[in-house]
Amino acid sequence: MGYSDTYRRSLEDPEGFWGEAAKDIDWNKPWDRVLDDSHPPFYRWFAGGELNTCHNALDRHVAAGRGAQPALIYDSPVTGTVASFTYAELTDRVARLAGAIRSLGVEKGDRVVIYMPMIPETAMAMLACARIGAIHSVVFGGFAAKELATRIDDAKPRLVLTASCGIEVKKVIPYKPLLDAALDLASHKPDHTLVLQRPQAEAALTAGRDVDWESCVAEAEPAACMPVAATDPLYILYTSGTTGQPKGVVRDHGGHAVALAWSMKNVYGVNPGDVYWAASDVGWVVGHSYIVYGPLLAGCTTILYEGKPVGTPDPGAFWRVIADHDVAVMFTAPTAFRAIKREDPRGDYVKKYDLSKLKALFLAGERCDPDTLNWAEKMLSVPVIDHWWQTETGWAIAANCLGLEQLPVKAGSPTRAVPGYDVRILDTDGNEVPDGEIGSIMIRLPLPPGTLTTLWQNDARYVESYLSAHEGWYLTGDAGYRDSDAYLWVMSRIDDIINTAGHRLSTGSMEEVLASHADVAEAAVIGAADDLKGEVPVGLVVLKSGVDRDEETIKAELVSLIREKVGPVASFKKVVVVDRLPKTRSGKVLRGVMRNIADSKPYKAPATIDDPKILSEIEDALKTIGYAEP
Repeated sequence: MGYSDTYRRSLEDPEGFWGEAAKDIDWNKPWDRVLDDSHPPFYRWFAGGELNTCHNALDRHVAAGRGAQPALIYDSPVTGTVASFTYAELTDRVARLAGAIRSLGVEKGDRVVIYMPMIPETAMAMLACARIGAIHSVVFGGFAAKELATRIDDAKPRLVLTASCGIEVKKVIPYKPLLDAALDLASHKPDHTLVLQRPQAEAALTAGRDVDWESCVAEAEPAACMPVAATDPLYILYTSGTTGQPKGVVRDHGGHAVALAWSMKNVYGVNPGDVYWAASDVGWVVGHSYIVYGPLLAGCTTILYEGKPVGTPDPGAFWRVIADHDVAVMFTAPTAFRAIKREDPRGDYVKKYDLSKLKALFLAGERCDPDTLNWAEKMLSVPVIDHWWQTETGWAIAANCLGLEQLPVKAGSPTRAVPGYDVRILDTDGNEVPDGEIGSIMIRLPLPPGTLTTLWQNDARYVESYLSAHEGWYLTGDAGYRDSDAYLWVMSRIDDIINTAGHRLSTGSMEEVLASHADVAEAAVIGAADDLKGEVPVGLVVLKSGVDRDEETIKAELVSLIREKVGPVASFKKVVVVDRLPKTRSGKVLRGVMRNIADSKPYKAPATIDDPKILSEIEDALKTIGYAEP
């Protein structure tokens, strides 16, 4: 069945569609209803059913004869380590860790915070919690103590799992002092912390509270998989950049397992035994869905990479991993490819490696400009798929579903809505807008399986944040349009649509034009306050490595390019060259922060920023063109 028929069936008969998909998952007890719609807007999938996510990710593959197949490959250029774990070995390690966690008093429904770097034990910790019905909450390793404390107070974990340190390129970052500071700040006090000592740094343990990981695991009895309700929470993931009371996205067991297993085959086009690599971090939703759970639910081999796209050791880092491990499908953020393109615009490093096993590259996390997508296509000679989703959805809202039917690529569009998602473009009154007209991208309820069910212990905030804009609709927070071929164009966050002299303009469309310039590696456009026109666009661009042309000439060309491609109505007259753009660690450009800097408004660097020092550089750069002045 091709894309169109599959999509139509998913909307016309969601219970039949997802009930059939659920057959790819082992159930301890079948569901009473595929979709429980008795309490809208709180919908539940596979109500009454029971299963265990860890069993479906590990044990069932061993039982099916895949025990000797590699399940997880750990590749760490920062430590010079490569290690492989078969499904049988990973199952044994996870069962023993689950027993250790249980020995520390953790029971079904208890929360466990995981504050760890990109090492195999982090994935094992997530799976071990799922094995015994505990709810894990992974907090990005290296997060500041205050941010970690707010998450501890919200989740109220019985146990925190951590490691002695993380490694950023060549810098060792001790985690235990950060965790100790967070525990001092937090009102809630976990019973214990379980500490993995890495050879790069040793952590001091507090007697009575801190427990040594290796000795605890060595003494533990392996734990069996505990059946849980399909509607029970699997994990809490706090959205990046939150301040004050964080928003904890809740994912359930049943819908999550069904949706991710379906997506591996139908969105990414991979089969059991294929090597799948999501070059992300387990602290982000991509790491949850497509480093840990998705590939293992599908019986693939997943790669956990502790390194960077450039600098560990060079711009060929990704190509080396693909070649060494026969990666079939890769998934990363466009910002990673922009970094590689900036350092190696001619693709000299690509030519050093055998990438013949690679079938496709998927990009998500930040809008992929056409220039980056076209460059990746040229370098890799495989389909490059831009797809769009969110922490809240947990898997793709729009994609070119390779497992169903490869549709023509339109650079700049994530293609069409994925089966299960009824995506529409609405105006401020909740009416659909004509094709080609920008509006708010909304999804009709109920959302498909695998998406958020609520916010942790805050149903009211869930409704207010996501479901209150128009009754019966989920607010994505993104703006864009749909073309005559039903392709979606996600142009910016709703807040990044600027109003220039009464004209609504997308900053994303202008960024696309700037990025098409031969000398530009990366671009961001923000709307700055203007007394006459309300807002005017301001461009910030990063030049490619090796560009030595006069900057004023390049800026004049960029202004002309916007005038030609977007039109004089854009009033684009100011652009500045910067060394880098401020981003979160997951690659999202901090446009809102830059807008506040330009308008001389107070701003706060989010906890997820990759380097807070960059904001003063941006402020200095904006001052050179007349902004950021009090």
